[in-house]
Amino acid sequence: MTDFRDIPHDERDPNPWLALYLDDSTPLPDHVKAAWLKDSSSRSRQFLLPFIRPLARISIILIQVLKVLLPKRWAHSKLLHRTLAFSMNRFVSPEANWLIMRHFHLGSQILSFIGANAPTPVPTKPLAPMEIDDIKDELFLKHDLNLFNFVIRLNTTLRSHGQHMGPVAEPDFGMLCDPPLQLAAMPHGRLNILDLQSAIEVYTPVYQLLLTDNDFWRASNSLQLDETVAIYAAKILSSPEHLVMLNNKHPLVPLSTLRAGHRLVLHGLSTEMLHCLLMRMATGETPLPSREIAKTRQAAGRPAQAG
Repeated sequence: MTDFRDIPHDERDPNPWLALYLDDSTPLPDHVKAAWLKDSSSRSRQFLLPFIRPLARISIILIQVLKVLLPKRWAHSKLLHRTLAFSMNRFVSPEANWLIMRHFHLGSQILSFIGANAPTPVPTKPLAPMEIDDIKDELFLKHDLNLFNFVIRLNTTLRSHGQHMGPVAEPDFGMLCDPPLQLAAMPHGRLNILDLQSAIEVYTPVYQLLLTDNDFWRASNSLQLDETVAIYAAKILSSPEHLVMLNNKHPLVPLSTLRAGHRLVLHGLSTEMLHCLLMRMATGETPLPSREIAKTRQAAGRPAQAG
């Protein structure tokens, strides 16, 4: 792992990666930020991504035309996930693989946090893969399905009970932890050089080709729910200022699938930052605004939601 702290600072030629590593304006653990920046500063991202991205977007357009001629339910989800697992094992960089695998854990933990701290608890279906071959169990598709199903279950429950998300005096943080995934355990072969953004750009048209139109559009539109999930967490924590970390919004304005690859990277980074914020509040490193608000409500004789 690159230690960015060892990079010398030259005021005549400041290193942009050192600046980003030292910047603490957004919540991100140092070891995650180091992996993210090492991947972002790689030669793969510098020299391959500018060629891969336009080719990938052209492919999305051509595949959309092709899908008009294919049967509506034509799909090969298992082949898709076997292809993804094969390529991740052999071509994707260790840092990119580690960040992808972490994402399933973090996303599941965040949904579990919201479900546990809703006025009426809502169950979730966590995904916690421990090795890349676990991807073969249609994990990417399940990840998207879990998100939409959770939003539907949560809001159906809230509506049926006449409830709303609100500040929780003592939220349940028990489901949160740093995923037990080791960067050193990721494949380190000679060909494992493809950076995260390039890999995602390549995978997006493959995802489109081997899933139904409905599954692909749902996966793309799931990125709009970043703001939805963050609003739920912000209401529980009474911390709306952290919504500035989001870029995939507004949830009611779906965007073109052409930029799905780039937006997926933003989705991964937003998830990392929200999880880091929750972890810091769980340990007391960051103050918990909802605790004080709930106390104020109780003092005024208004009911406060318990964790």
